[in-house]
Amino acid sequence: MLGCLLILRPFISAALWAAILCFTTWPLFSRLKHALGERRTLAAAISTLLLSAIIVVPVAVLVAKLSNNMSEIIAASQKLIHEGPPPPPSWVADVPLVGGRLSSYWTMLNESSSARIAEIAKLLPLAQKLVLGGGRALGEGLLQIVLSLLMVFLFYRDGDAAANKLSATISRIGGDEGGRLLDVAGTTVRAVVYGVLGTALVQGVLAAIGFMIAGVPGAAVLGFLTFIVAAIPGGPILVAAPSVFWLYRRVSTGWAVFMLVWALIVGNLDSFVRPLLISRGGGTTPLIFVILGVIGGAMAFGLIGLFLGPTLLAVGYSMFQEWSANR
Repeated sequence: MLGCLLILRPFISAALWAAILCFTTWPLFSRLKHALGERRTLAAAISTLLLSAIIVVPVAVLVAKLSNNMSEIIAASQKLIHEGPPPPPSWVADVPLVGGRLSSYWTMLNESSSARIAEIAKLLPLAQKLVLGGGRALGEGLLQIVLSLLMVFLFYRDGDAAANKLSATISRIGGDEGGRLLDVAGTTVRAVVYGVLGTALVQGVLAAIGFMIAGVPGAAVLGFLTFIVAAIPGGPILVAAPSVFWLYRRVSTGWAVFMLVWALIVGNLDSFVRPLLISRGGGTTPLIFVILGVIGGAMAFGLIGLFLGPTLLAVGYSMFQEWSANR
């Protein structure tokens, strides 16, 4: 067992996510298989291609937008280095405790080119680490997603046999109690995937629409970031805050107010959308486990852990609740 785990360790996260995807979309796969005259392999291939399109197309759009926005980011950085930031607003000096120091530092960066270059030189090593680390994490995450999609095809094709083996194994280990816990795990997986990920997707799409309406550069990227941090309270608002400031300084106060109101609406959308979707999926999961799952999942599994983490924590919590209640 130890040898098998060591060999399969690089593929565990992809296999778990593939199993979750297969389980939550199994009813749709069953309908497609029935429509195709019970041709399982063909239905598995079509279902996998559809999932690939749903997952890969947004990532491809994101990469394309990133490449298109790189020239804008480089031009804005060069302009900031040569011209410096705009003069600080008068209200900055009135901020309690740090206002005077912040205003002086801002003025120094605005007036002295040598000070700007010195400060940027201090940040270059950190920026290099962030870029390299982010690129590596993104590459590893995309590899895990591709592996999970390949495994989904196998799970679709052999899902019935695998489910029977799993049920028999759980029953042999835990008897009737094991079967009940397996049902709880299935219900929780549906609830988390439908509730947490569904809500995050809605918030990400609406945020991207708001950024595009307001004319914020990189709207697709900001929408994707909103989708990533949507499970964290206040996450969408934090993503939108720099855009609100940019609109206030560069465009108009009206568009800044619009973006702020839109961000508040999107950020609080989970208050009623997530409970609605979770209730449709069945089960309940405390918000703290969703937050810890997103952060800890990303630390443990990388990009795919953003989705895998809250699902695993929710399943563990629900199974413990069921076991302790029966005891």
